[in-house]
Amino acid sequence: MTSTTLPPTAPSATEIEAILRGQHGDPFRILGLHRAEGGGLWLNVFAPDAAEIEVLDRRGRPLGRMEMIHPEGFFHAVFSGKSKPFPYRLRCSRDGEQWDRHDPYGFGPVLGEMDEYLLAEGRHEELYLRLGAHPMEHGGVPGVSFAVWAPNARRVSVVGDFNSWDGRRHPMRRRGAAGIWEIFLPGLEAGAIYKYEILNAYGHLQPLKADPVGFAAELPPATASVVSGLPRIDWSDADWTAARSDMRDRPVSIYEVHLGSWRRDAQGEMLDYGTLATELIDYVTEMGFTHVEFLPVSEHPFSGSWGYQPIGMFAPTSRFGTPEEFAAMVDRLHGAGIGVIVDWVPAHFPSDAHGLAEFDGTALYEHADPRQGFHKDWNTLIYNFGRREVANFLRASATFWLRELHVDALRVDAVASMLYLDYSRDEGEWIPNRYGGRENLDAIEFLKGVNETKAKYAPGTMTIAEESTAWPGVSRPVSEDGLGFDFKWNMGWMHDTLEYMSKDPIHRKHHHHEMTFGIHYAFSENFVLPLSHDEVVHGKGSLLGKMPGDRWQKFANLRAYFGFMWTHPGKKLLFMGGEFGQEREWNHDISLDWHLLEDPAHEGLRLLVRDLNALYRARGALHERDCAPEGFRWIEGGDTENSVFSYLRLGHEGTPPVAVICNMSPNVRHEYRIGLPEGGAWREVLNSDAQIYGGSGVANIGAINTEERDLHGQRYSASLTLPPLATIVVAPE
Repeated sequence: MTSTTLPPTAPSATEIEAILRGQHGDPFRILGLHRAEGGGLWLNVFAPDAAEIEVLDRRGRPLGRMEMIHPEGFFHAVFSGKSKPFPYRLRCSRDGEQWDRHDPYGFGPVLGEMDEYLLAEGRHEELYLRLGAHPMEHGGVPGVSFAVWAPNARRVSVVGDFNSWDGRRHPMRRRGAAGIWEIFLPGLEAGAIYKYEILNAYGHLQPLKADPVGFAAELPPATASVVSGLPRIDWSDADWTAARSDMRDRPVSIYEVHLGSWRRDAQGEMLDYGTLATELIDYVTEMGFTHVEFLPVSEHPFSGSWGYQPIGMFAPTSRFGTPEEFAAMVDRLHGAGIGVIVDWVPAHFPSDAHGLAEFDGTALYEHADPRQGFHKDWNTLIYNFGRREVANFLRASATFWLRELHVDALRVDAVASMLYLDYSRDEGEWIPNRYGGRENLDAIEFLKGVNETKAKYAPGTMTIAEESTAWPGVSRPVSEDGLGFDFKWNMGWMHDTLEYMSKDPIHRKHHHHEMTFGIHYAFSENFVLPLSHDEVVHGKGSLLGKMPGDRWQKFANLRAYFGFMWTHPGKKLLFMGGEFGQEREWNHDISLDWHLLEDPAHEGLRLLVRDLNALYRARGALHERDCAPEGFRWIEGGDTENSVFSYLRLGHEGTPPVAVICNMSPNVRHEYRIGLPEGGAWREVLNSDAQIYGGSGVANIGAINTEERDLHGQRYSASLTLPPLATIVVAPE
């Protein structure tokens, strides 16, 4: 029945109206079971889908019916004989239908006081254990705990199909000054889709928001979060993770992959995580790469961003399956001896309405001033790294991928854009730091914090910076006033050497320095040599397409270049398709052109990359001192007239050296003499001009005999035949 006069124990008409209109900021004070001032207990329930409600005890025994005191579904009951709150259920009915449910407002908080304190201080480095949606039992009842940070909101509700997307139904409890909102929804299960409905400080509704700490999302273009909880799988990679350590003196050869376009099925559809794992393991194992690096797999709304405009910083994209299936792929790759790197994007985020932009009606994650908070280049927003809660959110994201998903390394995107306040900005479009400089002091401290936190929570893992300037100490430890990354992409090497290789060989003698200059700074950082996706997009064509000459020369040039890269100091990274000479520019919407491998020239290039990886891994001289000046010595770096480069690679004491000779002209060089550090017989161990690779077959057959004849500062020397447009590697027998 419906009362016209409110019972004396009922809330005021104003408070009831606030609940009904979704305007009440403290619903747990009104809804649920509470002690009455004169003794006994009273219960309030808002259930607009019910016409009648009966209260049951834990065993299902009736305790009494509730009175509807507002026709929109506000119910009230008094239990005068009860003095202590008790567990209860609600039996609801309407139009002959009946259903039982637990009342969310009959459950206490899930978050503890310490959680609230650490979250308020921005020091909860594993905040994903508390924020987000977690299937769990609370008070012996299964359900889902939700928690979200929205300090400037007047009201936050969880909405989904389970409550008809009605924000009045499940408004959350605010936890103190931290601005954390939480609620436990009994009976809800994994797989439910949800968003947050947020009433801002001015009483206006925000667009429905996905969960910033959601662990799964709907398949785009849908944008809701999906109840998932932390990914749970039976990991089998304990030996792998325990053995992870400093990679500076170990082989690192990275195959960069965009999961959506590496391979597709016969119908052109994307593969799932399980199929990708199977096919990647087979291919990467055969090719000899040590690691795969995935373009960002954090959930992102626009596939054309390749993942570089992420919204789900804790959610592997649903395009290829569930978070558990992603984790299982990582586990399987580890089982095959393949490391996993993912691109991680803390530099910016998109302004999509369902994302972080003005999350609670204010510039919460971003800067309010566009001179600090907006990237013109990418039309994206910039995180406010100086806000401790935001920095903590991002640090926790890094920890999540490394610790919970067992990823071996994060490649941190666009670090240069974080370090400089004037990045890609004209005069007057940026605000100097407190000392008047252009350095982003907050971002610097944030990056150091990420790397320190990584070392604490995921020892043995790596971070790799994409940083395109000469910022000092990117890969120096934080304790030595560096940023603390393990490696840095060598963008200068990539630009210079690709520029050289694009030249007609007749002009290369005038650009010799573009190949040699990189050695001047090769050991100033721990470098990765990247031939990444960025070099085969936006009209840049393919690697093969950058090479000059006729078709044979293009392949020969690319083979010689790969030989130079794999023997140059620094770890290696190659974007998918480059290994077999993809001819067209990369298109993220379709598969690589695997049919090209039917052509002997393409297959030959692939075989060369396979053999370069095998040589790089097997020969300690090629990787043990990748990051140390003792690992490299020019034999002759100044032969500009012949466009020949020769150098030694040296490993730890007792490791045999190798000599590398690159002939970047189309002429065969007969009786080309080089100095060598050891006497006796040497042998050609790799030749990019070999016929199996599609070359002309010019080679040094059999033993290469040295003479005790000083040359190039070496005691011994030998005469070689240099194939055209080729790199050869020789080593002592």
